[in-house]
Amino acid sequence: MASYQERVKQFDDLLNCASKIDLKSLKDKSYRGIPEGNGRRSLTWRILLGYLPLDRDSWPSVLQQKRALYKQFVEEIIVQTPETNSPVIEDHPLNPNPNSNWQHFFKDNEVLLQIDKDVRRLYPDISFFSQACEYPNPIVGTGIDRLHQRVNQSHLEVQATSRKGFGPSLLQSAPKKKEIEDYAPLTKGDEAHWEVVERILFIYAKLNPGQGYVQGMNEIIGPIYYVFATDSNTQWREHAEADCFFCFTNLMSDIRDFFIKTLDDSPTGIRMLMVKLDKMLESKDYTVHNILLSQGIKMPYFAFRWLSLMLSQEFSLPDVLSLWDALLTDDTRCELLMDVCIAMLKLVRNDLIHNDFATNMKLLQNYPGIDVRLILEEAKAIRS
Repeated sequence: MASYQERVKQFDDLLNCASKIDLKSLKDKSYRGIPEGNGRRSLTWRILLGYLPLDRDSWPSVLQQKRALYKQFVEEIIVQTPETNSPVIEDHPLNPNPNSNWQHFFKDNEVLLQIDKDVRRLYPDISFFSQACEYPNPIVGTGIDRLHQRVNQSHLEVQATSRKGFGPSLLQSAPKKKEIEDYAPLTKGDEAHWEVVERILFIYAKLNPGQGYVQGMNEIIGPIYYVFATDSNTQWREHAEADCFFCFTNLMSDIRDFFIKTLDDSPTGIRMLMVKLDKMLESKDYTVHNILLSQGIKMPYFAFRWLSLMLSQEFSLPDVLSLWDALLTDDTRCELLMDVCIAMLKLVRNDLIHNDFATNMKLLQNYPGIDVRLILEEAKAIRS
């Protein structure tokens, strides 16, 4: 087995190659864990999420094009208001026309209120998301109302953005983390990291009206933004917002069926995924499967959150990052994830066999702090 120093050198040589990056080699090394520091994880995730092409020579033009496009999204969706989008005579706040720009504005605020609540809860056990970001968006300080100011102290009735049926909001157990609702005000001209995440999610919801925003998306974007915004390379860190938007969009295009109820029973829907996981458990460990079945513990009670949020709520942030180093190497976004879920069940097998219903429910909804490298090794053994 290569030493840590050798792994670092191999990783750096791979990322800094003169021409085309070897994707197969990159995935193999990422699965085994991306060495900390020097922006390795940030750069690797950009590649694994399909944002950066394998041809390094094309990076400058791709980055320039994508970042300019995101700037345009901000201008059109955040900066422009109903006053600038329509003649004053033809449109006004009391216009009952459902196609009125003002009506769209008020409906947007209902969604925005839910986003605002969710992003403030991102990893409350660390202070990162409440801190001022190093590179606030240029619109900050221009007099434009910030998104959270649009819904601050409002009495908007939140539309049902939570997923109907099985879902994190309906099946959440007692939270592992203490939630912090309020943050100290920042210096004028600054903005907190959660405000950046809020802007990204709002733009995504506006650009994807068929799906919109659904609770849980905040948990998917959190790790990506954290990795990009803490990059040791200032040139990459400065563009964390734009790069995160496109990487999140690419990931959501792969797992969007998890968040659309009408697709639950499709081959890629969340209900069918849980059915596959149940059959997989029966095949890999009939005893554990039978115990859960006899105790009436159904997959949706714990596996919905595991699968739909890609285990982002089951571990501490550092462990989630290590886990995602491996999960992002799977182009299907679900096969390795299911292997990992089975591995998690097998590693607490003895407890599940001997515990009663209540204890097992608590165990599965508050998974113990097992080393994620052990889980990934077990998942690899399951696949082989």
